[in-house]
Amino acid sequence: MTNGERIGEVIHFYGKINVGVLRCAKPLKVGDKIHFLGRHTDFEQEITSMQVEHEAVEEVPSGGEVAIKVKQRVRRGDKIFRLE
Repeated sequence: MTNGERIGEVIHFYGKINVGVLRCAKPLKVGDKIHFLGRHTDFEQEITSMQVEHEAVEEVPSGGEVAIKVKQRVRRGDKIFRLE
């Protein structure tokens, strides 16, 4: 279990380039520490870069979709939490 605030979920994963696409229910920004949690997924990482439509962004508003480089495989439906 995680002690963070739930901020969204994974909607796609590109395995060859290790990029996860997230749908954000809350705003998200570079530097946030997040926790991926699912049936076969459980790891934390800091967001170092994000892209929307292949353009680098610093922040994503709630309701937005964003691609981030992930250090491990994530799966569709994995939950994402922001850590304190």
